[in-house]
Amino acid sequence: MGLVHSITPHHSPTPPLHHSIVLLAASRFPPPEFSETGHQLPGFQAPPVRALFFERLDIAVLVLALALAAWLAFRQRSRRGLVWLGVFSMLYFGFWRKGCICSIGSIQNIALALGDSAYAIPVTAIAFGLLPLVVALFFGRVFCAAVCPHGAIQDVMLLKPVTVPTWLEHALRMLAYIYLGLAVVFAATGSGFIICEYDPFVPIFRLSGSTAMLVTGGVFLVASLFIGRPYCRFLCPYGVLLGLASRVSKWRIKVTPTTCTQCRLCEQACPFNALNPATIPPPARNLATAKRRLAGLLVLLPILAATGFWLGGLSGTALARKNRTVSLAERIQLEATGAVSGTTDAATVFRSTGTPPEELFAAAQEVEYRFGQAGRLVGLWIGLVIGLKLLALALQRPRPDYEADTTRCVACARCYRSCPEELKRLGLPVPDSASPTVQVSQDFS
Repeated sequence: MGLVHSITPHHSPTPPLHHSIVLLAASRFPPPEFSETGHQLPGFQAPPVRALFFERLDIAVLVLALALAAWLAFRQRSRRGLVWLGVFSMLYFGFWRKGCICSIGSIQNIALALGDSAYAIPVTAIAFGLLPLVVALFFGRVFCAAVCPHGAIQDVMLLKPVTVPTWLEHALRMLAYIYLGLAVVFAATGSGFIICEYDPFVPIFRLSGSTAMLVTGGVFLVASLFIGRPYCRFLCPYGVLLGLASRVSKWRIKVTPTTCTQCRLCEQACPFNALNPATIPPPARNLATAKRRLAGLLVLLPILAATGFWLGGLSGTALARKNRTVSLAERIQLEATGAVSGTTDAATVFRSTGTPPEELFAAAQEVEYRFGQAGRLVGLWIGLVIGLKLLALALQRPRPDYEADTTRCVACARCYRSCPEELKRLGLPVPDSASPTVQVSQDFS
C-alpha cells in the first residue's frame, strides 16, 4: 500500500516532480534489455477508477457510523450497541473495503498534499482524515470505539486482558508519536506511505500480502488476546491526533451517572489503562520536593526540544537515502567516480533516458534539503512531546472521582456496566463485590 507498491486510488499519490524525471523519461524511450540479469521491466498499471457513488457511500457510512457511535457512547451508554457497530465497521471498512481507504493512512495523503502542490488529494482522503478529528473535538475518541476496523478486529480478540504497568504504558505510547513523525516526513517528501506499507491488519482484511506482514498481523492479533488493542495504544499514529483533539472535547466519558463510590470496579473493567484514579493533594512536607521537580522539568523542556531539533536534522539526512531519487543519484555519482564497479538496473534505466546527471543531482539535493527540514521539525516535535509528558506526570491535579483519561479512553463503554451507580440507574441488581472500598491514591507524593 506504499508508493512503491500496487495500491488503490486513495493511497496512490501522483509521483512528485523529482520522481517523474526518471519515470516519465523512461516511458518515452525504448526500455533496455537486461540480457545478463534476465530482469524484466514491470508494466505501468493505472489503478481502477472507483465510481463516484461508492466514494460518496464510503463518506456517508463514515458520517453515520461516527454519529451512531457518539449516540451509543454518550446517550445510550450501550456497550452491546458499540460492539455490534464495531463488527459492522470491521466487515465494511475492513474486509469489504479491504482496509482502504482508512483514516490512519489518510494522514499521508494530507501530508503529501501539503508537501507537494502538484498532488491532487482525493476528497475521500480529506473526509476520512478530518471528520473523525472534528468529531473528537466534541465527543472524544468515539471513532476508536466502534468505527475504526483496526480497533474492532483487536477488540473482538480480547479474551483475558492483563494490566500493562503504568511506566511501561507511558514509555510505549511514545512510539506512536515517533511513528507519526516518520510517516509525515516520508509522505511529505514523496518517499513512501510507510503506514500503509507496514499496516499489520490490511493483509488480514485482504486475505493476501507478504508473509512478513501477515505474520506481523497475526502477532498483533495474538497479543490482542491479552493486551487491549496493542496497535491502537502503542503504535497508531492517528490515535495520537485523536488523543490531542480529545483533550478539548466538549463532552467526555463519565463512568458514573451520579456519585463515585470509589469501588475501583471501573478501573478493573478497563483493559486500556484509560482511567485515572482519584487523588488527593500532596502533604505539605512534599510540596517543596514537587516544586523542585517542576522547576527542573521546566529547565529540561527547552533542552529536550533543542536536542530533538538537532538529532532530527541528522536523522533526516540519513533517512533521505531511503528515497529512490537520492539513492539513484548516489549510485550514479559512485559509478561516475569509479568508486564502485559494475552498475545496477536502475542506473541503466536512468542512462537510457538521456536525462543529464546534473538534473538528477539537483533533484536529489532538493529531496535531501526537504528531509533535513522535516527531520528537524519532527525532532522538535518529539522532544516537546517527551518534555510535556514529563510535566503532565508531575502536574497531576487532585481528582475526587475516577475519571476517564480523554487522550487514552476509546469510549468502549466497558466501564459503564461495572459501576454500581450505573446498575442502580438501570434498575439492575448490584453484586456484593461492588460495595464501596474507598481508597484514594497518593499519586502526588
